[in-house]
Amino acid sequence: MYFFQDRYVPKEEIAVSPDDRGYYFGDGIYEVFRVYGGKVLEGKAHFQRFQRSADGVRIQLPYSAEELNSIVHKLIDVNQIADGIVYMQVTRGAAPRAHAFPKQSEPILLAYTSEMERPLDTMRKGISAVTLEDTRWLHCDLKTLNLLANVIAKQHALDQGAGDVIFHRSGTVTESSSSNFMMVKQGELYTHPANNLVLHGITRSVVLRLAKQLHIPVHEQPFTLEQLQLADEAFLTSTTSEIMPVVQIDGRAVGDGIPGPVSRKLQAAFEQEISELT
Repeated sequence: MYFFQDRYVPKEEIAVSPDDRGYYFGDGIYEVFRVYGGKVLEGKAHFQRFQRSADGVRIQLPYSAEELNSIVHKLIDVNQIADGIVYMQVTRGAAPRAHAFPKQSEPILLAYTSEMERPLDTMRKGISAVTLEDTRWLHCDLKTLNLLANVIAKQHALDQGAGDVIFHRSGTVTESSSSNFMMVKQGELYTHPANNLVLHGITRSVVLRLAKQLHIPVHEQPFTLEQLQLADEAFLTSTTSEIMPVVQIDGRAVGDGIPGPVSRKLQAAFEQEISELT
């Protein structure tokens, strides 16, 4: 069951107008909620980011935070999702094609659930990555439907046999195609500041909180590709990948070439967060 334009309907009954600005321009925003044991992890933070993205692109959300929360939980219940995701997006609505905002339009909400297993085996082994110049726009903090640059980057990594890219802007590391990025050097954690160049990741925030609880020094500051070459560990953080070790970058092993002790410690702490939720 999906939620579309005020109704819970089967997927087959959904019809999107060819004039929808999400279809023409990617004019919309989205959010992905992770479900463990039928419960949403960090739901409030996700809704806050959804509102922030809406404000950033000047879309009026068609429902209140309380109503959106009700939609999310009803979809979980109706579709009997134990472990998976809820995907939610809002477009500016349907209007004749023109770059300027339509004088009148009704934002359209779509939401649905998908079952999703945790990538436990991959998290144990880690993935490889390749570096790539970050040519996306300058509002990566907004979770918009404009993801073509991310899609091309992800495919670039897959074409080279890697799991993901590590974006950099003129040598300064930012994030990955759909994840935040962190490195560990001498037991201390480094990640790009949460500004307009990176998504303000929910899992990123959880990991930074856990690191501080574990007395792991945290540095939210820019670092370069050259500094990254000296990293002892590296990993991605995201709603669906959780804490994903990166064991090889551009064909070069990161540290010992296996997930390191800080990554493992944070994974264990994150596992505890999930167990307390469920």
